Amino acid sequence: MPTYLVGSRASNLARTQVREYLAPIRERFPHVTFTHRVILEGGDRDRNSLTSEVSAVSGGSAFSTEQEAALARGDVDVVIHSLKDLPTANPPGLILLPPPGREDVRDALCGSTLAGLRKGARVGTGAARRIAQLLAVRPDLEVVPIRGNVPPRLKKIETMGLDAVVLAAAGLRRLGLDHAIGELLPLDLFPPSPGQGALGVQVREDNEAVRKILSTAADHAVDAQVRAERALLAELHGGCSVPVGAYAETGPNGSLTLHAQVTSPDGTQRVSGVMTGRASEPEKLGTALAEELIGQGAREILSPRAHAEV
Repeated sequence: MPTYLVGSRASNLARTQVREYLAPIRERFPHVTFTHRVILEGGDRDRNSLTSEVSAVSGGSAFSTEQEAALARGDVDVVIHSLKDLPTANPPGLILLPPPGREDVRDALCGSTLAGLRKGARVGTGAARRIAQLLAVRPDLEVVPIRGNVPPRLKKIETMGLDAVVLAAAGLRRLGLDHAIGELLPLDLFPPSPGQGALGVQVREDNEAVRKILSTAADHAVDAQVRAERALLAELHGGCSVPVGAYAETGPNGSLTLHAQVTSPDGTQRVSGVMTGRASEPEKLGTALAEELIGQGAREILSPRAHAEV
């Protein structure tokens, strides 16, 4: 009876995502055994430094480098990531499979609504994109850097005296914490991280057996969406720690509409665009919209100098 090792981070959310992903596959293949293995990432060990600093020390991503290394070594057969945490380029020998269905892509404000926040309110988030987007809409806010798993970040409203925190709605919903959502932030002002709400299913390219089994969980509409979003991010030379927001929507007759926004770290500059293309050519769409944003000044907004000035 074949047995496959499935790696993920240690958080309750990561474990929940693995269970959610494997449930229908286990039903389809009752003779196959999947065993979960936890892999600690740099971002799990260091919860105080900025994500970008942890990523630099990790030599890649704060939330995926160790898992990818374990997969490449053969310590595990598949890794289930939050796709938004993954760099846009796969290490040699590793590939992403089409993900299953996607959760809510939006960000959620917990503890208040945006309109309900007092002037000078303290809002917790450690993400450069969320900081930039909050300051663009409410420059009066004091943004407080926070890191950690979802429940501890929610508790920081009390422990740190915050007025609210911003979290991904997908994580809250997967953990059954919908009641903590004060407001789902509007997509036109707060487009999410590319890939947000989707799982990143990563395997070794040469592992045909596991690829065949896992391909039965694929949602090809979601795959086209996230490929367009990630192609845009790659063209902008961005990662999960820069202020780029993007989401794609599947339309009728094989169309795909991609929305994107780049915001300066201090929230004072913002460029955005929308483009529709063929769902069968998602990378072409992502690259084309990125080029349009670059024409509007996106590269200057994303330059290290701009980040240093905040």
